[in-house]
Amino acid sequence: MDNIALSSDSDAGECNPAPSQSTVDKENVKNMAFSSSTISLDPDSNLDDDEEKQRLISQVLELQNTLDDLSSRVDSVKVENLKLKSENQVLGQYIENLMAASSVFQSATPKTKKK
Repeated sequence: MDNIALSSDSDAGECNPAPSQSTVDKENVKNMAFSSSTISLDPDSNLDDDEEKQRLISQVLELQNTLDDLSSRVDSVKVENLKLKSENQVLGQYIENLMAASSVFQSATPKTKKK
């Protein structure tokens, strides 16, 4: 097994030669081992991740369904609103016609009396 020289192992006046290819490969293996130690290989952890994914997927699907329901409701309310506006215009015109035909709502201009 080769020993890897550390900067703290050398004397202050010594220069270390450039690392050999095998030294570099060993450093890469150490770095990969360190980085892979942060990844959990515990099967319970994978189950938790799968459960979390399933929970999130079901939540997204539920939110999509809610959005679809709300969009449908908005569309039906828009249609109902247009229908009510149309009916209000018809009723407004009907009321105006009734008021014009009735003597009660005629302008109050004084009539001149004939002598």
